[in-house]
Amino acid sequence: MKFIDEAKIEVVAGKGGNGAVSFRREKFVPRGGPDGGDGGKGGSVWALADENINTLVEYRFVKRYQAKNGEKGHGSDRYGAGAEDITLHMPVGTLIRDVDTDEIVADLTHHGQRVCLARGGKGGLGNIHFKSSVNRAPKHATPGEEGEARTLMLELKVLADVGLLGMPNAGKSTLIRAVSAARPKVADYPFTTLHPNLGVVRMDENNSFVMADIPGLIEGAAEGAGLGHRFLKHLSRTGLLLHVVDLAPFDDSVNPAEEALAIVNELHKYDEELYSKPRWLVLNKLDMLDEEEAQERAAAFLEAIGWDYPAPDDRFGFDMNTPRLFKISALAHQGTQELVQQINQYLLEKKRIEAETAEAKKTAAAVEMADQQSQTDTSVFKVE
Repeated sequence: MKFIDEAKIEVVAGKGGNGAVSFRREKFVPRGGPDGGDGGKGGSVWALADENINTLVEYRFVKRYQAKNGEKGHGSDRYGAGAEDITLHMPVGTLIRDVDTDEIVADLTHHGQRVCLARGGKGGLGNIHFKSSVNRAPKHATPGEEGEARTLMLELKVLADVGLLGMPNAGKSTLIRAVSAARPKVADYPFTTLHPNLGVVRMDENNSFVMADIPGLIEGAAEGAGLGHRFLKHLSRTGLLLHVVDLAPFDDSVNPAEEALAIVNELHKYDEELYSKPRWLVLNKLDMLDEEEAQERAAAFLEAIGWDYPAPDDRFGFDMNTPRLFKISALAHQGTQELVQQINQYLLEKKRIEAETAEAKKTAAAVEMADQQSQTDTSVFKVE
């Protein structure tokens, strides 16, 4: 199925049914009074996050979704039937934005999340509601409310723990094939990857993480050059970036250091928050070089880019803020096991810190609420 990550649709909720004007007319019941029922509620349009869907392709072909109107009210105190709601199934990770106001309507971040996109109008009131001691035969009812109508932009951002970035043909797809069950297309020419690929890296029965591979970037990507610029947004939800660099390019005129710095520059121009994410360096394709040449190229590369990437050393604990350097061959599976183990350790530590932070905030909020309640009780029972 073709990967579609953007779509523009229109959603229209149903109008509420009109209230009825009716009077009870039965033999031997003089002056029966009003008995007009209310109109039914119009149908609403809902979005439902579904983990079984991974593309917005359906919304490229069907642009308008309109719920039915509620039924009008009837005599004999009969209310009109409400219209059924419409539920639109969307991939987890879909961001829904109102085109007219630029307001974010919903961010579908977990399976089963349900959000109302357009609410149906309420049904009108029948004349049964307007009788009184001075108006025993009301001849008016209210019309049903109009349903909401919106033009929405759907934007899919894949949810992954780790994102791969780098130049075309750096070996990102080969890496995700080496460490997961994902099987993206791999070839010896640039721009093999045309859309994001997700792979689940399983460490053991109860422990895994998701890795995302996007099309390769080139210089000028932030302004729209190449293919990768359309998919940079998918890296915004990742917790860790792996910058994959080809240390053995086919073309001798290619300078890996210049390409790496160009990628970093594109991240900086595209989004400051994305640029600030933790980023580890992965030097790839070392199997194509002998050991001595591989060491020389790696040293020259690090000197050229001016980055300090110390080798992982867990004797002093796992430092979350220290950038890390890995030398691997994705094709030969050299160094990939150490890489995924370090990633998994980082993600587990990150989750632990986030859980502790959330618990601390919860405790602080409870203490503050208790203090406020104590002050309230003191002021109520204070003796003058």
